[in-house]
Amino acid sequence: MPRPETVPLLIAGQWTSLSGVPTTPVHNPSSGEVIAETPLGGPREIDQAVQAAAAAFPAWMETPPVERARILFRLKVMLEDRFEELAVSVTREHGKTLAEARGDVRRGLENIEYACGVPSLLMGESLENVARGIDCDTIRQPLGVVAGITPFNFPAMVPLWMWPMAIACGNTFVLKPSEKVPLTANRIAAVAMEAGLPPGVLNLVHGGREAVDAIIDHPLVRAISFVGSTTVARDLHARGTARGKRVQAAGGAKNFVLVMPDADVSPTATGLMEAAFGCAGERCMAGSTAIAIGRAADTVLPELVDVVSKIKVAPTDRDPAAGMGPVITREHQRRVCELISQAADAGARPLTDGRTTSVPEAPGGFFVGPTVLDHVRPGMATMTEEVFGPVLNVVRMDDLDAAIELANASPYGNGAAIFTRSGKAAREFRHRIQAGMVGINIGVPAPLAFFPFSGWHASFFGDLHLQGRESVAFYTQQKVTTTRWFSHGEGTIWADR
Repeated sequence: MPRPETVPLLIAGQWTSLSGVPTTPVHNPSSGEVIAETPLGGPREIDQAVQAAAAAFPAWMETPPVERARILFRLKVMLEDRFEELAVSVTREHGKTLAEARGDVRRGLENIEYACGVPSLLMGESLENVARGIDCDTIRQPLGVVAGITPFNFPAMVPLWMWPMAIACGNTFVLKPSEKVPLTANRIAAVAMEAGLPPGVLNLVHGGREAVDAIIDHPLVRAISFVGSTTVARDLHARGTARGKRVQAAGGAKNFVLVMPDADVSPTATGLMEAAFGCAGERCMAGSTAIAIGRAADTVLPELVDVVSKIKVAPTDRDPAAGMGPVITREHQRRVCELISQAADAGARPLTDGRTTSVPEAPGGFFVGPTVLDHVRPGMATMTEEVFGPVLNVVRMDDLDAAIELANASPYGNGAAIFTRSGKAAREFRHRIQAGMVGINIGVPAPLAFFPFSGWHASFFGDLHLQGRESVAFYTQQKVTTTRWFSHGEGTIWADR
């Protein structure tokens, strides 16, 4: 068996391998094999990266936005040429199916495409004669060194939510990807260097909690973008803002999907299946709880169980027909199974049970099969915790009002969806639901790059969201100039008259 590779860092345009520091294994979740070792860099490495970014900032800030956009356009073209290679990398280190990995990469590339329009996005506003002979205008300027801390579940997309727009706006960037999935981020950074990104504009440091703390504490880091758990997001936002930094911190979720009695059965069953079990449920937009209203459970659940039972759980690194892959680690596999057991012991009825899923061709993989739990009640383990796995709760309720009330009682507010043929029900739901991203007959209402990823409540901490025009506002600061030009003799004070 080949020795696992040691993952290098990118600082000031140079790839550096650390020695003498702790490491953490990177697994292929489909096989359980260790494929790499991530070095756990700390304050020293973060400081080196930040200093490199600070040194690169003055020249990069003065680079015209159109030239910055041209580099990003070259990067986008070069990544398109490596599209399949990147998708395979995501599948290998994360466990997504190849189709899901392609979606991960595609959504990332769409964010680069959006950032290529930065000359227009950075345009300010102006008004002539705000007072007699006085004009006023605004411009946007970069902040300086900014940083991103990203999770394991989207190795390509989430980093590309952050650094392309940040550098397009003239900032320099320090990225700390999840130590569980460092390989795709490194591959993309290497292509960025090939595309002509100057040394120090993008720096990449691997590490764990120590590295995160060093980013929060570093005085030269002006802003932090984060995606991860609510616990960490809340803490990072509080600590970062207390140090005078801008922070956008996306946290966890508990997304509800309401099913009305009039919902189209087949599309609804398919939508629920994709929402709950896409990416093995490891996404903050997963539809983890279905509220079946009235007779909807009787009409939709039989077909849902049928389509879920046909999902092929298989090693995604070798089976292109796999419909669902593993979860990220052995520890997470055990946790998901334990939460299913707790809900079942409390009275939930498993209509499909992922604890019994067997994948003989990959006995070392971290597999949990798709699980549908019927008759789930508030307070059960799978309702109160973000499972982040392939588990769908089914709650039965009598009417739309009660369903909305239950959904709004959640501390989270990332996404919510409704399946119905009633425009009245859909409008009522959209108006009253307490969530930042809403789907109507769409189970996963994740917005495209030109709209904000707009979580609410405990799903987001900050004022300006990731993606869209809010990301431009987050990575820039406005300067307002008020101008007056005097005509000859105007305003002159004469000593002698």
